[in-house]
Amino acid sequence: MPSTIVDSAIFGNIFSTDAMRAVWSDENRTQKYLDIEAALARVQARLDIIPQEAADEIVSNCTIDKIDMDKLRQQTERIGYPVLGVVSQLNALCRDKLGEFCHWGATTQDITDTATVLQIREALKIVEDDLAALSAGLADLARRHRDTPMIGRSNLQQAVPVTFGYKMAGLLAAVERHRDRLDELRARVVVGEFAGAAGTLASIERGAMETQEGLMAELGLGQPVIAWHTVRDNIAEVGCFLGLVGGTLGKLSMDVKLMMQTEVGEVYEPYAHGRGSSSTMPQKRNPISSCYIHAGISVVRQHAAALMDAMVADHERSTGPWEIEWIALPESFCLLAGALRQARAVVSGLEVDAERMRANLDMTNGLVMSEAVMMGLGPYLGREYAHDLVYDICREALRQNRPLLDLLDETPAISKHLTRAELAKLCDPANYLGQSGVMVDRVLSRVRPAA
Repeated sequence: MPSTIVDSAIFGNIFSTDAMRAVWSDENRTQKYLDIEAALARVQARLDIIPQEAADEIVSNCTIDKIDMDKLRQQTERIGYPVLGVVSQLNALCRDKLGEFCHWGATTQDITDTATVLQIREALKIVEDDLAALSAGLADLARRHRDTPMIGRSNLQQAVPVTFGYKMAGLLAAVERHRDRLDELRARVVVGEFAGAAGTLASIERGAMETQEGLMAELGLGQPVIAWHTVRDNIAEVGCFLGLVGGTLGKLSMDVKLMMQTEVGEVYEPYAHGRGSSSTMPQKRNPISSCYIHAGISVVRQHAAALMDAMVADHERSTGPWEIEWIALPESFCLLAGALRQARAVVSGLEVDAERMRANLDMTNGLVMSEAVMMGLGPYLGREYAHDLVYDICREALRQNRPLLDLLDETPAISKHLTRAELAKLCDPANYLGQSGVMVDRVLSRVRPAA
């Protein structure tokens, strides 16, 4: 029965997706082993390394429906690795001992690593599509709320005005960088492995490099320059990439959670009847997707560290670090897929309360405009004196609970330079958005369409 969160019949579709689970399933992994063995046989037959008859027989039996998965489990428990069990069953399926030519010159790790790369390629395509969809959702929010003023926050305190579109464009820019990273890492990561026992291909006397080249061409993978059995920066890079994506999703979920607080109320996750409700407090509307994103990506980041631990391998074939990848890599992809799914749902249906954003801007009676006032007074009073004067006025406005504008207008050192109307303009948040709109436009102009 399922016991992990990504395979759970209850939680599985909250923390992962069917598509990503399928990539990392026993069946898909085993079929990848068979795909590699079939490709190897075809290539070696073309090079006259094994008989064509043997290759035809091997290829005809390289389908998952012919593998006894229960027997494979038993074989793996006994041997320690599943590849030898697959090869043993494949050999037995072939007639006239032609199966003896299966796996010619390969080693277990060649097949395992290349299968993992094939799975990574499939999994990255899912991530790519999710990132493109998330990008489109964020772009829509940035575009629609380009000029929607809200308060920017520093150390959880109200700072200066920004726009909600600016906030979303910042996340959008990060997602676009992740899309660039994905394109860049493929050349380094989508590279197969075929190198033999210690990486030298000594087991193939003739046509070794031609076999390697042909095998990678058959599988649509890059050809390795040298064996990477125990040089695992490529796999670790994938883990770090997943961690980076997760960090951006975590930033999104953190801000949504904070903006959903009752006292803030600026945005809400998409509404569905009963979603986020409490068992005891009927008024509650909890940030469900954001909570699940936070949990999932936290584990992904820890797995990135584990995959870097797996780089510390011994000699030409390792004793243990390699197996870390078997644990961390599938779970990282599965959890990130769930987080991306939740993030897409949040962004596509996010409820934005522009009126509440404006009310929060105004809740301090204009104190959030103190920087604008200081800069406006600087040419008349000098920046340093203006800073100290406005600082004192802000303290007095807090003490009296009065609008900043009133106290500014009542200060002779200020009113002799600026009229109340001019001061009112300085105190209007809509007049102090800086280059928010320009930056939103710059980000939107760089968004790539989905592949």
